[in-house]
Amino acid sequence: MDASMDAPLNDFDLYDARSRERLVDEPPKRVEAPERTPFERDRARVVHAASSRRLAAKTQVVGPASDDFVRNRLTHSLEVAQVARDLSRALGSQPDIAETAALAHDLGHPPFGHNGERVLAEIAQSCGGFEGNAQTLRVLTRLEAKTFDAQGASVGLNLTRATLDACTKYPWARGEGPDPLKFGVYADDRGTFDWLRADAQGTRRCLEAQVMDLADDVAYSVHDVEDGTVAGHVDLTRLDTAGVWQTLREWYLPDASDDELDAGLARLRTVGSWPTTPYDGSRRSLAALKNLTSDVIGRFCGDVQAATFAAGGAPMARYGADLVVPRTTWVEITVLKAVAAHYVMQTADRIAIMERQRELLAELVEAVAARAPESLDRPFADDWAEAADDAARLRVVIDQVASLTDPSAVARHARLSTG
Repeated sequence: MDASMDAPLNDFDLYDARSRERLVDEPPKRVEAPERTPFERDRARVVHAASSRRLAAKTQVVGPASDDFVRNRLTHSLEVAQVARDLSRALGSQPDIAETAALAHDLGHPPFGHNGERVLAEIAQSCGGFEGNAQTLRVLTRLEAKTFDAQGASVGLNLTRATLDACTKYPWARGEGPDPLKFGVYADDRGTFDWLRADAQGTRRCLEAQVMDLADDVAYSVHDVEDGTVAGHVDLTRLDTAGVWQTLREWYLPDASDDELDAGLARLRTVGSWPTTPYDGSRRSLAALKNLTSDVIGRFCGDVQAATFAAGGAPMARYGADLVVPRTTWVEITVLKAVAAHYVMQTADRIAIMERQRELLAELVEAVAARAPESLDRPFADDWAEAADDAARLRVVIDQVASLTDPSAVARHARLSTG
């Protein structure tokens, strides 16, 4: 049963004054109708942010201009938000916090998705590296201007502590976590990070961040397979499991055995809407695929909800409990992620496109840096003027390039290459 049906949420019971605190105190609005909670205001700020709009022209798996059907970063974020909100409500936590974290989780991603992220990570070694989640924190607390502190510095959207904490997928700095390539804060954002993590225990993530992270995995595991099926790359009735399992171990679960993966796929095939005939593009086939998407998402979230309740812990908010993802559920999610990776991301044409994207982005960083500050948009040109050294100036260039959409990165590259 939906936990929210048993007892209505009370923000003041689950989330205390410290959870609702902002970096810069904001007096109540003189006129605000209808009245909103602090977390509803957080959600509205992310929805209206320029960085959110830019996600519509940023790559999810394939380029946003490649097909009318394919998902981009914005549509992906909306779908993650829907999953996160429903799961959060079912658990009894504040759904606005989890939804806002989901809407914000990809704001720091650069042009060309993870492919672009790897390029910027290599180039930015001398200024502290690059990581999409650390960049998201930087966008929310510095680059997306709305509020300024007493010293005149931007504090970004000035979200509540609970919401910012929920946006923190990797709550550690570079070199401090279990994965050297994944981290959630740059050195010069550490003060803000320490403030938002004031109630945390080590590198433990709050429940809402765990919900956001799972919703991300659930959404793209299912939706990337849906996109791949419609595009003709994936046929769920005929899977090369040997090839898919090899990709799965290389990308996601190196310790997974064939028997475990075979069992995970067999369980997925018991879902009533799993296809028995190849996708043919008809309305009936489209409807069947959409029903499968809905059924599998419901399966994953239902299993996690049941396991989390069974483990106990209260309240289901912030650090009162942890999300429990059964190994069997995680294997099923990973099987779908590997299907998309194997059939969509490793095709010869996709590999060639990704190589050109890497070259273009590296050349763009070099060109922007060589012509700065004239090559920078006004906010970044101002940051450049205030930068104290070469490392700080490189960070400004990285911020500028990361803010671009796929088309604007291509256009700026062309302009700087010929200008």
